[in-house]
Amino acid sequence: MEKPLEIMKGKPEDFLDLLQQAKKGRLKVFLGFAAGVGKTYQMLKEAQALRSRGVDVVIGYIETHNRPETHAQIQDLEIVPRKKIEYRGVVIEEMDVDGVIARNPQIALVDEVAHTNVPGSRNKRRYQDILQILENGINVICAFNIQHLESLNNLVERTVEIAIRETVPDSLLKQADQVVTVDLAVEDLLDRLRAGKIYSPEKVEWALTNFFQNDHLSALRELALREVAESLERATPALGAKKNQSQHPVKPVRRVMVCIASASPRALVLLRKGSRLAGKLNTHWFAVYVETPQDDPLLIDSKTQRLLMSTLETARELGAEVVRLQSSDPVGSLLEFAMSHGVGDIIIGRSNQPWWKQTLGLSPVHRLINEAMGFDVHVVSYDEDDRK
Repeated sequence: MEKPLEIMKGKPEDFLDLLQQAKKGRLKVFLGFAAGVGKTYQMLKEAQALRSRGVDVVIGYIETHNRPETHAQIQDLEIVPRKKIEYRGVVIEEMDVDGVIARNPQIALVDEVAHTNVPGSRNKRRYQDILQILENGINVICAFNIQHLESLNNLVERTVEIAIRETVPDSLLKQADQVVTVDLAVEDLLDRLRAGKIYSPEKVEWALTNFFQNDHLSALRELALREVAESLERATPALGAKKNQSQHPVKPVRRVMVCIASASPRALVLLRKGSRLAGKLNTHWFAVYVETPQDDPLLIDSKTQRLLMSTLETARELGAEVVRLQSSDPVGSLLEFAMSHGVGDIIIGRSNQPWWKQTLGLSPVHRLINEAMGFDVHVVSYDEDDRK
């Protein structure tokens, strides 16, 4: 199998060197742009190299998709038996998180990170399994594709015209100590697909006319390479600035604030925009919700409460600091918070107030724009594809 290009995030150290310094488990991510580029293959190959150097490596969960080249890389690696869970009369196998923790290896391999676990599992999502393993001091090497990154969900859906239902929060990627982009030329990937090395022959034509279109793959490949380039920028300190700190004052950090409403069905779009902007600026960001008297938990209906709780939980998963304020003047409270917390960029959704209020500048969005002196205000326009 052709060796894919690897791009590293973090110091140019061996992953093994990082393990020597660890108290909490270290995380390494193999990031691809499509099935078949070689993420699992490269992950197993690295595991074999580590094992040859005396490192205790086990397989927590690997999915080879019946690809002979990938399966051959397992060789004699120890596999923690999967946990069998019966659900609606069907027995489903999931990673045994407790089994991995009890085995206590130096490194556990975990594939298919975006996976949603069957009901009855310890955690709802596999990325939560990974976090639990890390908390127990076990290092993890894992793999997933760029289209599953939460903040890119809307962009990817518009690009490939396919809904991506399972996602991985950006906070997991930001937590990684090393990120490797497993890259492959689009033409080579398509050749592998046609040769039956990715899917069985009966699925090849369907794949070529759907996800595996040339322009789709090219766009996803660019996203993957850009994501790791930005991760590298975030991870690399401004050493020159530190050296010259006494001569040149450091510019204050511009934080990002996303404004959340209790009943906004499109808040997820705003959060994804906020996460991407904060990532590019390498800065902290807030998801701020102002509870007005009308939004009192005793007054709003249960559906709105569930939507709000889900929105705030997603914000945390994306890496935001969630802030809840109480005020009868949401605009004033938002601006006061922004001024006191070093916010430079404010993200809000387009107003859904009646046209006459917008014309007179009476909607909260227009008030915020008019009164936000010294801030960059980003008003997000919702496309049909963005509505959730």
